[in-house]
Amino acid sequence: MDQPILHAPAPDVKNRPKLEGGKKFVLSTDFEPAGDQPTAIREIVQGVTEGERDQVLLGATGTGKTFTMAKVIEETQRPAIILAPNKTLAAQLYGEFKGFFPDNAVEYFVSYYDYYQPEAYVARSDTFIEKESQINEQIDRMRHSATRALLERDDVIIVASVSCIYGIGSVETYGAMTQDLHVGQEYDQRQIMADLIAQAYKRNDQGFQRGTFRVRGDSLEIWPAHLDDRAWKLSFFGEELETITEFDPLTGEKTDSFEQIRVYANSHYVTPKPTMKQAIQGIKKELRARLDQLTNEGKLLEAQRLEQRTNFDLEMLEATGVCNGIENYSRYLTGRAPGEPPPTLFEFIPDHAIVFADESHVSVPQIGGMYRGDFRRKMTLAEHGFRLPSCMDNRPLKFEEWDAMRPQSVFVSATPAAWEMEQTGGVFTEQIIRPTGLLDPVVEIRPVDTQVDDLLDECRKQAANDSRVLVTTLTKRMAEDLTEYLHEQGIRVRYMHSDIDTIERIEILRDLRLGAFDVLIGINLLREGLDIPECGLVAILDADKEGFLRSETSLIQTIGRAARNAEGRVILYADKITGSMERAMGETERRREKQMAYNEKHGITPATVKKNVEDVLAGLYKGDVDMNRVTAKVDKQAGANLQAVLDGLKTDMRKAAENLEFEEAARLRDEIKRLEAVDLAIADDPMARQSAVEDAVEGAKAKSGRSTAGRAGMRGGVRSRRGRK
Repeated sequence: MDQPILHAPAPDVKNRPKLEGGKKFVLSTDFEPAGDQPTAIREIVQGVTEGERDQVLLGATGTGKTFTMAKVIEETQRPAIILAPNKTLAAQLYGEFKGFFPDNAVEYFVSYYDYYQPEAYVARSDTFIEKESQINEQIDRMRHSATRALLERDDVIIVASVSCIYGIGSVETYGAMTQDLHVGQEYDQRQIMADLIAQAYKRNDQGFQRGTFRVRGDSLEIWPAHLDDRAWKLSFFGEELETITEFDPLTGEKTDSFEQIRVYANSHYVTPKPTMKQAIQGIKKELRARLDQLTNEGKLLEAQRLEQRTNFDLEMLEATGVCNGIENYSRYLTGRAPGEPPPTLFEFIPDHAIVFADESHVSVPQIGGMYRGDFRRKMTLAEHGFRLPSCMDNRPLKFEEWDAMRPQSVFVSATPAAWEMEQTGGVFTEQIIRPTGLLDPVVEIRPVDTQVDDLLDECRKQAANDSRVLVTTLTKRMAEDLTEYLHEQGIRVRYMHSDIDTIERIEILRDLRLGAFDVLIGINLLREGLDIPECGLVAILDADKEGFLRSETSLIQTIGRAARNAEGRVILYADKITGSMERAMGETERRREKQMAYNEKHGITPATVKKNVEDVLAGLYKGDVDMNRVTAKVDKQAGANLQAVLDGLKTDMRKAAENLEFEEAARLRDEIKRLEAVDLAIADDPMARQSAVEDAVEGAKAKSGRSTAGRAGMRGGVRSRRGRK
């Protein structure tokens, strides 16, 4: 009788036979390379084929760098990892690549913490801060889906944030702690269940959910860690596995059937019992040595604290296999030597993959800064007896370690930094010409003294032309005060800065494109990757204040936000021209002249990008995103927007009724009737219709607990001069 015994760890686990195999990368799009894209694609593909380890793609904003990356992947037929500097841009790239490669494995791998407060100790005030975190289950599932795809398929594209350089558990252990089950073979059902428990699954016959299994007669049902709304049913006849079917856990409807499956662990940090026993022995040995050292140094308080905390953790590990802060013992759990790099996503990536570092001038320095920021905190904990010194091996990769293990790389940016250029000896592939024929925006300089009043006048003009305005300030306070002032002057305005959470930032950007407001004020978030074709004006206040926020790179990136609109302009408010301003304007003018020459030669008339207003979170936060405000077209067809709001309200009304929330259902019913009556009354009046749409959008936001001013008064909104609301 065959037993699905968990595989023993093997160094070649990445090269084991693929279950799904994989398909060829096939780009699904109606677009053809244009402008500088054909040359850029040809040069990068040639470099990859010839084994060049480093390449730089200098692509201006709006030139289709994402499409270029997709074409390179299709032509080289190699797996790829796309590094993004933040979750928002990663989500946007994930949506774009999912659209480009619908039949291939496009996966999303970012930090799964919605909230994370690391363990820390402040010696000056003798304050210990306990670790506190909240894990996003949906992102955790997508991380499992990503690692599984890397081990089972060849046609994989991983869109990741730079948090992928943090430890996630050994690929050898994770890839080996699996069960292979084949239809027609005989198994001991109890052994399968025991192995599932060893893989960190839990038995739950009542509350069936992801990461659990249940038994129903001769059937064993498993909800794998990587699936969102599908589970597997194993049907036995005696000890013979008769069928393996995939089904919807909610309805029980069968969706697919398999001849064989491979069940991966429910945690990336799963550890076999022999390894756990060995780890416990190693921790005890280090504890004894560390206690002797602290005692000899006269640090009796630290020694007592360390002994109590570590012994408690050891008892938990022996009894349950887990403990709070288990990641601090990762060196022993993964079998790494002191000082060795921790296992990360890069160990799952095949050697022939391609790394695309998007917005590399930001993402590459982030990789270099993560280790240094983490090291001091861990050292303080170890010095004062809160953790063993081995906790410092639970860390992100050092920059040198990442640089040594990364495969062939392409650094993509409109403003590549010095490090990337050094790797290529100053050689780069330039992509300046846009397929749409759009030019870099016209840049003009105006005095600082009257910048606020001048901006107010420009905002009114842009709003009258149905265009959006992006404004960058130097401080959060200035962004809030300027938002307040413009609001009092009748401008529909919001602000956005780092105090606003990731999800709300995306909603604010979506509302800007939909026309819920006209002006968005920010500090450093209105830069890389922001795609707003409706933006007709970018205003940079205090542009002559030389520094990080007004450096050459920052100015070029911010100026580029107006490059997707044929009427795009940029105003720099400054009393003098700094070196950064001069270089940024010079580079913009150089690109503009090259683009104009190309358009004249080929008879191209620039046209504003027409792009659907889509939610970049679609597919990431299902059920958590209000899709009511998403329209299918960019042009402001008010009726379509109003109909979308009505459809959304009807859906909410039905849900409320199903949940026996009859008062809420009745309120929504009355709101629907009111809007339908308004719709009929103003069918022939476009201005009145637009006003009704705005009221409906406001009502939809209020219904979901958000006013147009945002979640907390001033967040993305307005406040009163008489006090914060």
